[in-house]
Amino acid sequence: MTISNTGTGNVDPAVRAELTRLRDSIDNIDAAVVHMLAERFKCTQQVGHLKAAHQLPPADPDREARQIARLRGLAESAKLDPAFAEKFLNFIVAEVIRHHERIAEDAANGTSAATAGPAVSGSGPTPRPAH
Repeated sequence: MTISNTGTGNVDPAVRAELTRLRDSIDNIDAAVVHMLAERFKCTQQVGHLKAAHQLPPADPDREARQIARLRGLAESAKLDPAFAEKFLNFIVAEVIRHHERIAEDAANGTSAATAGPAVSGSGPTPRPAH
């Protein structure tokens, strides 16, 4: 039985090795998620510029509803809580809409919008993933 979760207790070496292996996998997955989100936001920035150039609204509630339904289905088939998947997508979509609004404002004002992704450094605390 593990006495400490800090790595300083009397933990069976086999348990410690398995915990390290699992945490290494989690760290790799976290890195992949970050890179995938970065790619996603590169695409959504381009969408924002396209929408601004054609005076389209930043939000598309019909698409968002379709995406939520699609993601909930994917989550169910992956045995992930669909409510969690929906919350996650809503968080991302809110950030995308915020960017699209900024891009549209900048286009209307004749200024250049930054193409940086979400959560600019210093915009808030960085959550540490639980392992």
